Amino acid sequence: MTVVQQAARTLPEWVDYIEAMHPKEIALGLDRIGTVKERLAIAFDCPVVIVGGTNGKGSTCMMLETIWRTAGYRVGQYTSPHIHRFNERIRIDGQMVSDGELVHAFETVEAVRGDVPLTFFEFTTLVAMELFADARLDVVVLEVGLGGRFDAVNLLDADVAIVTNVAIDHVAFLGDTREKIGFEKAGIYRKGRTALYGELDPPQSLLDHAAAIGADLKRYGQDYAGEMDGETWHYRGPDGTALWELPRPALYGDCQIANAATALTAVHALRDRLPVYIEAIFEALPQVRLPGRFEVIGHNPLVIVDVAHNPHAAGTLSGNLRTSPCKGRTLAVYGAMADKDINGVVRILKDQVDDWYITNLPLPRAASVDVLLTELLAAGVPRERIVVCEEAEKALAGARKNASNDDRIIAFGSFWVVTGVTPA
Repeated sequence: MTVVQQAARTLPEWVDYIEAMHPKEIALGLDRIGTVKERLAIAFDCPVVIVGGTNGKGSTCMMLETIWRTAGYRVGQYTSPHIHRFNERIRIDGQMVSDGELVHAFETVEAVRGDVPLTFFEFTTLVAMELFADARLDVVVLEVGLGGRFDAVNLLDADVAIVTNVAIDHVAFLGDTREKIGFEKAGIYRKGRTALYGELDPPQSLLDHAAAIGADLKRYGQDYAGEMDGETWHYRGPDGTALWELPRPALYGDCQIANAATALTAVHALRDRLPVYIEAIFEALPQVRLPGRFEVIGHNPLVIVDVAHNPHAAGTLSGNLRTSPCKGRTLAVYGAMADKDINGVVRILKDQVDDWYITNLPLPRAASVDVLLTELLAAGVPRERIVVCEEAEKALAGARKNASNDDRIIAFGSFWVVTGVTPA
């Protein structure tokens, strides 16, 4: 009898496999992933930082990675989603993990999973943890995927837990008020450990939860702060810590000062285990890079991409557009997921956009152009200012064709818009 051995899956085949594994794309809870983690015997002997919040998570994670790597530490970072390659989600010592390493980790998780139906994010989180546990790291930085309390990364007890901000998003899973969402996001805080909130107005539910469990909560604007001063900024931290005339983070926007101050406070909290010299902070901040955050990808006309996908992020994008005006018109390439507050996003930006190029996106959860058109019209955008396109690349091409060198194009909304208009 001839035995035919099945060929090993490639990384794209593994991604397809785990996308189809669970009947629901999102199924919050820690029981499934907890069972498989125990079978893998995953453990860390280095500090763990978990970063949650509605917006600004990726920026804060990248600042932390850059500061600690500049200081000479070996950092593991897990973020989501990716823009072009799955490998972007898992970084070790500043480098994306290779296809071969990822495939091996997928095989390891699958070998012990048994009949536990993991979601896509649960499986990939276990893959990241498995890789990090074997990588001899000095610190691990994990970005929350959705919410906090029942998110897969919350399987670990963070030495420092950050909630960057709380705004309305993912209402079907987290609730329809900041108080409900704040409670969910505060679920990453732990008793006796540093808990940070990176915005001026925390929900009372978050404050109450931190107090109830005995977390060491520090709040932006109260316990630490950042203040712009021309082209530099000043940091005031806990315990009288102060840094003056810091360089601005390379990421654009005043909101990044709060993110940077929060990152510095996390670095300060772990100073006994991970000492960082001031020189490393000054060197690191101008080096922070993160695709899709008010990122310039073209000139004449200026083309900017931004993953602003909810009203809170749209407000930040609006502020960035106002502080960097152009001589001509602003044209928008826009696509979104169906569960987002499209009308809310459009109402914030409609007075700054002259023409809209709306696009379909290549996944079932996306809002169709018919839905986008209805929402734009409901927000008061004239029909003659809306161009309907089948895909993001064609939408950008149409906007470029109709733009002068003095105009600018902002391609924003879902990560899939950025994917569609930028080279792989």
